[in-house]
Amino acid sequence: MSLFPGWRAAFRIARRDALRAKGRSALVVAMIALPVLGVTAADLTYRSALPTAAEELTADLGAADALFVDQGMGPVPLWQMPDGIMWQTPDGAPETFYDDERKPVDVPATFPKGSRSLTEQSVPASVTTRHGITDTQITELAVADPMLRGRVELTEGSYPKAKDEIAATGAFLKAAGLSVGDRVTVRGPQQEYTLTGAVELPAELKNESLFAVPGAVIAPWQKTADGDGRILPPQASGVKWLVQGPPGAGVTWPDILAANEKGVVVRARQVALDPPPDSEVPMAVYARGWTGSDTELTAAVLTVAAMALLEIVLLAGPAFAVGARRSRRQLGLVGSCGGTRGQVRAVVLAGGAVLGGVGAVVGVGAGFGLTVLFRPMIEEFSGRRFGELTVHPGEILAIAVLGLVTGVLAALAPAIVAGRQSVLESLTGRRGSRRSSRVLPVVGTVVLAVGVALAVYGGLSGNTRLVAGGSVLAELGLLGCIPVIVGFLGRLGRRLPLTPRIALRDAARNRGRTAPAVAAVMAAVAGSVAIATYTASTTAEQAYDHRPNLTAGTAALMTADTAEKPDLSRARAAVEQHYPVSGAPARVGRAWAGSDCSVYYEEEDGCGTLEIVKPTGEGHSCPLKGKGAKELALRISADEHKRLMNSPACVDEDSITIAFGNDDNKIVIGDTALLTSYVKLDDPEAAKALAAGTPVLLNSAYAKDGEITLRARHVYNERDKENRARHPGEPRTTTDRLKVYVAPDSYATTPGIRMVLPQKTADRLGLHSQETGSVHTLTREPTDAEQQAADAALEQAGNQAYVWTGSPAEQGDDAVVLLILALFAGVVTLGAAAITTGLSKADAEADLTTLSAVGAPPGVRRSLSGFQCLVVALTGVLLGTAAGIVPAVALRLTDLREALKVMRDDPMESAYTPIVMPWPTIALLALVVPVLAGLLAAALTGSRQKLARRAG
Repeated sequence: MSLFPGWRAAFRIARRDALRAKGRSALVVAMIALPVLGVTAADLTYRSALPTAAEELTADLGAADALFVDQGMGPVPLWQMPDGIMWQTPDGAPETFYDDERKPVDVPATFPKGSRSLTEQSVPASVTTRHGITDTQITELAVADPMLRGRVELTEGSYPKAKDEIAATGAFLKAAGLSVGDRVTVRGPQQEYTLTGAVELPAELKNESLFAVPGAVIAPWQKTADGDGRILPPQASGVKWLVQGPPGAGVTWPDILAANEKGVVVRARQVALDPPPDSEVPMAVYARGWTGSDTELTAAVLTVAAMALLEIVLLAGPAFAVGARRSRRQLGLVGSCGGTRGQVRAVVLAGGAVLGGVGAVVGVGAGFGLTVLFRPMIEEFSGRRFGELTVHPGEILAIAVLGLVTGVLAALAPAIVAGRQSVLESLTGRRGSRRSSRVLPVVGTVVLAVGVALAVYGGLSGNTRLVAGGSVLAELGLLGCIPVIVGFLGRLGRRLPLTPRIALRDAARNRGRTAPAVAAVMAAVAGSVAIATYTASTTAEQAYDHRPNLTAGTAALMTADTAEKPDLSRARAAVEQHYPVSGAPARVGRAWAGSDCSVYYEEEDGCGTLEIVKPTGEGHSCPLKGKGAKELALRISADEHKRLMNSPACVDEDSITIAFGNDDNKIVIGDTALLTSYVKLDDPEAAKALAAGTPVLLNSAYAKDGEITLRARHVYNERDKENRARHPGEPRTTTDRLKVYVAPDSYATTPGIRMVLPQKTADRLGLHSQETGSVHTLTREPTDAEQQAADAALEQAGNQAYVWTGSPAEQGDDAVVLLILALFAGVVTLGAAAITTGLSKADAEADLTTLSAVGAPPGVRRSLSGFQCLVVALTGVLLGTAAGIVPAVALRLTDLREALKVMRDDPMESAYTPIVMPWPTIALLALVVPVLAGLLAAALTGSRQKLARRAG
């Protein structure tokens, strides 16, 4: 028999066998198609969401040919790159400063002859909403002009055309509770506009802004401010020009060079897409070193991709093993008719190729379909419209080939086993008494140890390829140990009830069936745990690096009114009415010496100062700053660095949060309510000390022997006539030693407060003071509507009062992507468990029939099937958790290496790189998935006995 006819017959047999066993074939196709679907959808989404150069230009220019921008340097020559983003002054040009007087630049004079242009100018403004008021940006731009198509698109109503009309983005309308036809008032000049339409910026779907025609907002606002000194003038940006060049010519590189000579930078479409050679770009020689390497393919993606290939093989492997076993009579007939072992293997491999090919086609097709179906949702999540569904045929073909190859690889081991079976065993259906290999567990243990060592070494050395390779080796080594682990399970059932005891012994006795199923679940869980662990760790790192401006769960009401005794009762009532507050507010004040620097700041040395003098020496000076800091950073670990950074001596050296109208001394006048509601210091001794006039110090580094040194410099400005009359003479400096109550070190990080000073102590020290606001405890974060309503009420209350809440830690794009991957891997885990349930039931049908034959009731039959799958799923979950931790820890070691490198260059940079276990995810996988798999197996097991055909 020649090679080709032999394979043709093998494919014919494989195709007929796949059609005969439709259920098993569907399971195999699903296991191969599911990862292919995910990779295809991810590739299409990534390629479509990643804007091309042409799409980025459309987002900036619309349909215009170029954007001309005066950089504010005056009519002086400039150099720029063809993309119009990077620019600089030429070599040898005189140094200029932004506050220098400059001649205006006639930008329209730099346009190519025959061009048409539009002006663009923006201004920040406070406007009314349905709920109250909010801050936004208004752009004066003729958005109705065809030159803006692609950059601004109308979604409802019409474009503004008159000077009393305005358009808003959909995101603004949603947040403001407005709709087309409503009226909007620009606060300050009190200019009213009608909302004529809703627009969207395809590249910025979440943008909240307004659009008006040129001359509709800024000029009238400026005119009103000129006539009324109480109205602040508009803080408008510089004017930009969108230019459409001469028909058929556009804006060329010579046009750009001419504009550069007049101090104008140009971003032109045809030049950015087809840049001139470097020899024609004066700045090119300086920009070569600015281009960085493409690092988008991170270590996490490399490792997950490497483990994903292994996961597909392991998920499909048990299906082919079950299929080969159920087709053993057919394979025996092939051998009895003269077929060689190679031809028997070819039949099984052909089955892998057939089902792998079908799974690849189905997965790619479903990936396209789901991407198109969920495209609007993906666009809303990413915040930008796809220009078009970008397809890279080579990548899609590679994904399909990967599905086909993995199908063949998954059938490889079952094909080898089928080829080794004798014809007699295949025809009679006997499984033989082949003993488990004693070499495989030893090899698996060695490979596991080598893989873990390689992954850890790769993490410590920063080699992501070693991390990926070591992680895969570790998982392969664990696979080799599974038969021994499964055999050990049989010894655990001695004291268990009948059904779980039989299930454990059956799993140990039939290792050839149990081990592949365990491997399938382990592979899925390993990916989930690896991604979830890395996600939890990076999230914890981001939360640690975040420096809040207020204590969580609080809102601060402050006033910018410099009156001696501002009345904040109406402002507090506004906050309590519109914000979700609980309890009474805690009043906050500030203290200062001499003339108030918030008023008399224009003259040098024209106001007083107040500071807590920080002692020097151990426990007071931060060892990570100043002399010897870098030498110390080279010797300490990340944990030791974290301890030092969080110590009172260093906590204020990195950054200072000013929250309550005070300066960097962070001295706040308050009472016990402030301690309990904001500082969260519920200590009777601290409250007693504060009531007695003793200040409460939150940072112990500023105290020595229970006392602080408070230095005040009383400087009175000549314009401060009232205080100057009370305090004539030369400026004086006072130094007071005050006994303080020192709070525990954990309170040193309290945002905005270093010391709480009683009012009577401030009066005794001769300091000036003023109530500046209050702190309110929140039951939850306020909504946009509540914030807008409160802002409007505060405007009516006067005193220039405003309210804000603490800024939460922002989650970066990487954390969002990892979270999505973790959710997807969790779905794959549940799918793998469900599919494994069906395969286990199919392979164990003979054992279930035997139970029925000996009189076992239907409940035992069902529970046995459930416990069998529970054993497989729980074992796979536990092993998968161990396998998934390896790459996550190795990747975090890579991050730690980079963090230590940065810290040793700048000792005040954080090197904290935690490894946080995602216990909720692990608990979900360890409890829900096995129980669900067991329940599915029990539910899918029929209670009636089926007639079995005699083998042989």
